[in-house]
Amino acid sequence: MARVCQITGKRPHSGNNVSHANNKTRRRFYPNLHTKRFFIPEEGKWITLKVSTNAIKTINKKGITEVLKEARQKGTLSLKLATTKLSPNLKVVRDEDALSLNL
Repeated sequence: MARVCQITGKRPHSGNNVSHANNKTRRRFYPNLHTKRFFIPEEGKWITLKVSTNAIKTINKKGITEVLKEARQKGTLSLKLATTKLSPNLKVVRDEDALSLNL
């Protein structure tokens, strides 16, 4: 699975390692991602998401339902994603969104 937060969309960035002699070599800065299970009380289901620590703090503050709704509107939980790119639990969320939007 890609190193991308499923809520915020954070991705790896590229930059340089800089030595004491000021030699520069390319490197990647990875987001701090964790695979975490969240309970959705409205549906009575658990979902597993790969989220950044920033997303975990946001979920703790706003609640998982509100964060998922905002992520769908923002496009990080897009209906257009291929089913192979989604975790199995998010396939259910995507299919329910499609039904609610009559797609």
